[in-house]
Amino acid sequence: MPQVIEAEPAPLSIDPARTALLIIDMQRDFLEPGGFGESLGNDVSRLAAAIGPCRTVLDAARAAGLLVLHTREGHRPDLSDAPPAKIARGDPSVRIGAPGPMGRILVRGEPGHDIVPELAPASGEPVIDKPGKGAFYATDLDTMLRNRGVETLLVAGVTTEVCIHTTVREANDRGYRCVVLADCCASYFPEFHAAGLAMIKAQGGIFGWVSTSAAAISALG
Repeated sequence: MPQVIEAEPAPLSIDPARTALLIIDMQRDFLEPGGFGESLGNDVSRLAAAIGPCRTVLDAARAAGLLVLHTREGHRPDLSDAPPAKIARGDPSVRIGAPGPMGRILVRGEPGHDIVPELAPASGEPVIDKPGKGAFYATDLDTMLRNRGVETLLVAGVTTEVCIHTTVREANDRGYRCVVLADCCASYFPEFHAAGLAMIKAQGGIFGWVSTSAAAISALG
């Protein structure tokens, strides 16, 4: 049965049977003290603040029987799927593949690549390992969503202006409706978080809708 979720720029009718929760890159290296994100000088508490709201929406989505998907950004251990231009960015000591506080940076299978324990995927929940910022690039996410008849994505994760924004733009071009849950997303830069959300909902929702964890839970309930 369709439900209405309060959102900006306007409320949106969603069919829970055709809705999925997509949690993007809630990885230890980005969110935990001592990880890659903090080694770059970032305040990881700004990202960690999204864990609690994400958990409440995750519980509600599971209870409602929604398809739940998780993503992780990272590369093969031999870095064969990492473009040279991406590897070459930044200080050599903190580049992709370099030894980091939680293993090799952005390499699949390393401790820092894993999702934080509070949001660990349940059995049967797909985990999309993506080599880029967007969750659709070089993955089978689109196929998985279309096979399940998904039309609407509830989007959570980090960071708002990078992997969230890229994924929402990719999804929009593929015909999906995206509802970004503002308190379930975060950035190391609060001004980027605010601007990212404003861009999504501008001009009548040019890329999607912006809502909250409370509104999503109410709609799913």
